[in-house]
Amino acid sequence: MPYLLFISFFLFFACGNSSDQTNANSATTQELKDTKRIIYFGDSLTAGYGLLDFEDAWPHVLTKRIQAEGYSYKMTNAGVSGDTTSGGLGRLEWVLAERPSVFVLELGANDMLRGISPTVTKENLRSMIRQIKSQYPDTKILLVGMYATPNMGKKYAAAFNSLYPELAKEEEVPLVPFILEKVASIRKLNQKDGIHPTEAGHKLVADTVYPFLKPLLVK
Repeated sequence: MPYLLFISFFLFFACGNSSDQTNANSATTQELKDTKRIIYFGDSLTAGYGLLDFEDAWPHVLTKRIQAEGYSYKMTNAGVSGDTTSGGLGRLEWVLAERPSVFVLELGANDMLRGISPTVTKENLRSMIRQIKSQYPDTKILLVGMYATPNMGKKYAAAFNSLYPELAKEEEVPLVPFILEKVASIRKLNQKDGIHPTEAGHKLVADTVYPFLKPLLVK
């Protein structure tokens, strides 16, 4: 009998009351609904590749800035180094579980570096934008653009550079024309690879994105 009592108590405390668990799940879902959240969805530029402290990456710098201005947004840095638009499309569903209020979409640089067709990149980005709109119609989407490097050739560069403004117009979303506008080709603002911004560079990237993000925010 004592053994059976022990088992009963163990199961009760280990598994919990089913109604309590249901209430906890409901509370978590409600919390997600009530939280204003910005998801920064991108590659190594968003992830803060090469920085000693990932919180020096521009999404963190930018979020701290808007919080200091009185906006009560939480953030998720969903940057994955090396990610392509195909990879982003594959992991989007998982990230959307956080129910974003604002979704900042920064992908495509690795597509360009790998020579992937700009048509493929554009359609992958379009699919992501439409999936977000379908699941969360009230979510504000900000598309972040990239320019092709000179070594990709004029024909490729022309097609790649035009895909972001074309897509932004077609899908009616705001666009940051070029995320590296203030740091590209400036040696002291980039790491040794000449591609990824330094800590100081990330602050300037945050400055570049800020005027496009702020109109999407609500207090």
